[in-house]
Amino acid sequence: MASDQGKRWSQRVTEGSNALDLEPGVFTFDDPRRIAESLKRSAERSSRRKAEPFRSAMSMLTFYINRAGNKLNAAQRERLEETKDELRELFGKPRRNSRGA
Repeated sequence: MASDQGKRWSQRVTEGSNALDLEPGVFTFDDPRRIAESLKRSAERSSRRKAEPFRSAMSMLTFYINRAGNKLNAAQRERLEETKDELRELFGKPRRNSRGA
């Protein structure tokens, strides 16, 4: 049986990332724009990140979505996917085509 430490490695990465100091509960906010703004602030303030702020913020968001997997309900997943577009807008990057199109 795996130890509790082995089971929770992704939680440790999310909470103790060497790249970003995340606002507590950032991925549970109701507003995608608020999540994106928080990730942007965290990425821009970090002196430990290895990539540009946009890539660091997007990577952390994608990591969270992938690790949460099927534990996210449809509304949560959609909100976090919308956050990707908000991040692109905040960083002046082009938006992706609509999902499914």
